[in-house]
Amino acid sequence: MAHLHSHSHSPSGPAPLGPTAAKIVVGLLVVIGLAAIVGAAVLWPSQQKVDIPLPFQNAAGGAVTTEAGRVLSTGIADCGSPSAGAVLTSAPTMAPSGGGECIQSLIGIDSGPNTGARTLLEFSGGPGQPQLAADDDVRLSRQVDQNGVTTYAFYDFERSWALVALAAVFAIVVVAVARWRGLRAMIGIVIAFLVLVMFLLPALRDGAPTIPVSLVASAAILYAVIYLAHGVSLRTSAALLGTLASLLLAAGLSWGAIELAHLTGLSEDQNNEVAAYLGNVSITGLLLAGFIIGSLGVLNDVTVTQASTAFELAEQGASRTAVFIGAMRVGRDHIASTVYTLVLAYAGSALPLLLLFSVANRSLGDVLTSESVAIEIARSAVGGIALALSVPLTTGIAAILATPQAVSGPASPAGTRRNPT
Repeated sequence: MAHLHSHSHSPSGPAPLGPTAAKIVVGLLVVIGLAAIVGAAVLWPSQQKVDIPLPFQNAAGGAVTTEAGRVLSTGIADCGSPSAGAVLTSAPTMAPSGGGECIQSLIGIDSGPNTGARTLLEFSGGPGQPQLAADDDVRLSRQVDQNGVTTYAFYDFERSWALVALAAVFAIVVVAVARWRGLRAMIGIVIAFLVLVMFLLPALRDGAPTIPVSLVASAAILYAVIYLAHGVSLRTSAALLGTLASLLLAAGLSWGAIELAHLTGLSEDQNNEVAAYLGNVSITGLLLAGFIIGSLGVLNDVTVTQASTAFELAEQGASRTAVFIGAMRVGRDHIASTVYTLVLAYAGSALPLLLLFSVANRSLGDVLTSESVAIEIARSAVGGIALALSVPLTTGIAAILATPQAVSGPASPAGTRRNPT
């Protein structure tokens, strides 16, 4: 037995509630976009020259120069070799006995003016010291003193090829699964990175007001990422407007949480270095910018899902009330899964700190109210609140824009399709 079903579908998706609703949404997005452009022009960094912080200077006060190197051999020897750090063209000179034992690594220099020469590195072997093995690729810092004598020191492991390989695999997998949409998403990531590097960080370095700078940068990223990845449509516009509204809410919540909990950000070593060497940068403002930028990804994920769900339900003929209720049901599941994902992600980043607290024999109350942990709690709370409120906000916008599609009965001669039961 079979039934005849006829479905009338618009090729461009659900029509808007009316011209007014669509015009309001598009008008709001145009106004916000223009405001972001004007804000970027007003807040654009001056590109003023900033002194290099002391920990990152070389002996002459300039930027540290690094060169490529490869570990030729590693062994135990007496500490204090006069060849340590020197440019070697012959075998290194051994240290006199009695100075204790050190781990010595002979490094071949593979770039820079001393390519082909070698240098000797000494390590005490204690905690925090690198563990080098033969054939390891490393980066060496090169210093030239006032007498023209060049010395080398261990800077870091060479990770360029490993990171390039990981990034390539990431891009290939995303594009292979998501096709053109995945490729557009990758382009959006590049644009987001450029906004952060070319606008946000230099503007913060210049001492620009944190909230406007962060909101302008976030808006630019959202316009690029959402429209590139999902195309230009009312469905995408509903997600974008919901994300922008939720982002504004997250900025207000972040400011309130920092003020209420008296968070200074000075419990983190990097912030202390910024305070010491970049006096015009507000550490509290930097903390606030981190809260705002950190909320972008999770808000974008939720709002796009809610808008897509609402429009899909409308295409199945559900009423606006049914669209809102059904999409909210999906949204509640999304909130439940995303909130604990958010909290666990922040907890994972704070694991070393929590481990130290666990052996410090301090009370749980002291641990939770210490600033380092309080920052993560506040960050999780702000992200969770903004996330939860973005669901009904975006769902409401999408339900207004998504008009239920008419489902015609079996009498319609066109577009009929026989479905077996």
